[in-house]
Amino acid sequence: MNILNLVDNMSYPLRLTLMMPKESKSYWHIYFTCFLFIYLLILSINIRLVMVIIMQKSLHEPMYIFLCHLSVNGVYGASGFYPKFLSDLLLDSYMISAHMCALQCYVIYSSLLCEFTILTVMSYDRYVAICKPLDYHSKLTKNTCVKLILFSWIVPNFSVIPAILLSNLRPFCKFHIDKLYCDNWSIVKLSCASSFVNNVYGYIVAVIFCCCAVIIIVSYVKLISACKASLENRRKFWQTCLPHILSLINYTFALLFDVMYSRYGSNDISESLRNFLALELVLVPPLFNPLIYGLNIRAVRRVFASCISTRVNI
Repeated sequence: MNILNLVDNMSYPLRLTLMMPKESKSYWHIYFTCFLFIYLLILSINIRLVMVIIMQKSLHEPMYIFLCHLSVNGVYGASGFYPKFLSDLLLDSYMISAHMCALQCYVIYSSLLCEFTILTVMSYDRYVAICKPLDYHSKLTKNTCVKLILFSWIVPNFSVIPAILLSNLRPFCKFHIDKLYCDNWSIVKLSCASSFVNNVYGYIVAVIFCCCAVIIIVSYVKLISACKASLENRRKFWQTCLPHILSLINYTFALLFDVMYSRYGSNDISESLRNFLALELVLVPPLFNPLIYGLNIRAVRRVFASCISTRVNI
């Protein structure tokens, strides 16, 4: 039976169904307008910040380059969710092919893991800037920045690919995903086969990214210690590190809930709360990261202000 299912899965493009939002038929136009506005806002803020950093030579510093990649990743991740969800609302068809489901899962989860590695790189940057300011330019050379950026993109993407392949090469015996978008463990649960290999690989990836968490924690322990001794260091910490901490806490809790609920959650949690926490991952980071980072950093804020004043004068 499993062999027949596997042959069918390979021969025909499977159609999967996604969760339909509550009262979407009655209020689809409200949902559509709100999510279209959010998506356009995410694109506008992130692309504008990227363009400002690229065009202003004064911002060609490691901190701003990493921030630029964080915004690019925000656009990439948001584009894995919003176009599909908007088309579902518009067409009232909450269906997706297995191949497109795998692609959506890959884009969303590679983006989430990329965010974690970029935040790790940014924590290292802040550690060197505050704790070892005299060594900053010797440690964070152009070559080092390129290596850190490559690390922050390559490691997450190559971590997600095997997980996606392992979950999609299994025979499906169910065809409904109880979520507004595809995620890896929901695809795993569609199969009646053993999930042992998927579990083992998931734990390996978790260990890798726990190492990133350890790097962030160690960096901030040393940062806080260094800031106690200097008023200037405290000012730098509040200006550039506090947004990083807030973003990291929000992202970490949302990701942990999503992973833990996907694997071990029950239906006792209300659908509205589940949807809110699932959407937080694709809504809050790409929307608020450029705001809390970009507008909190004086150099970026100054450039934005000068651009606005120039347009007004024109």
